[in-house]
Amino acid sequence: MSEQTAGAVAQRFHATNGRIPGYLGLAAGVLVLVLAISDRSGGRPLGVAILAALGLLLVWVVMLRPALWVTDRDLVLRGMLHTDAVPLSRIDKVAVSQVTAVTADGKRYVSPVVGYSARQTVKQRRSRQAPVATAADTYQVFVEERIAHLAREARDRAVDDASTVRRTLAWPEITGIVVLGVAFLAWLLVL
Repeated sequence: MSEQTAGAVAQRFHATNGRIPGYLGLAAGVLVLVLAISDRSGGRPLGVAILAALGLLLVWVVMLRPALWVTDRDLVLRGMLHTDAVPLSRIDKVAVSQVTAVTADGKRYVSPVVGYSARQTVKQRRSRQAPVATAADTYQVFVEERIAHLAREARDRAVDDASTVRRTLAWPEITGIVVLGVAFLAWLLVL
């Protein structure tokens, strides 16, 4: 992992967007990379190998890296290229729509890990007369209520909590994207 967060994981929220396409993308990228590397003639296979490696990294960053969990003091929102550790006692509002949005100290933090699909969102908007969903009905409502509950508990037990939101950049991923992008551009100029 490319970030450091204090405290043990108290609860991890699984992704509602499905991880299978990400794993299929990784498998396809590995296959293309192996085929490109197996042709040692240089030239075009080298460019394909660079693009395959870049594609593998981008699939990881976009589809598989994002995560959402709670420690004893923080809500951790790991995004594509950064990780935000939001103190539970600072959380003012939690809302789950197509993404999970948390407001802390007047600033909004989002995570794509838990959310409703576009189809579910349209369906909810059309059926305004339907009863309000509860935590027993959908996982998204459970996550929203659970984070709000943990934030209330943290505010109740916090005594002059001066902690702030911490953002950590994903330097290995950023470096990999830049290096592979520059390598591909260099390959294009040489070709």
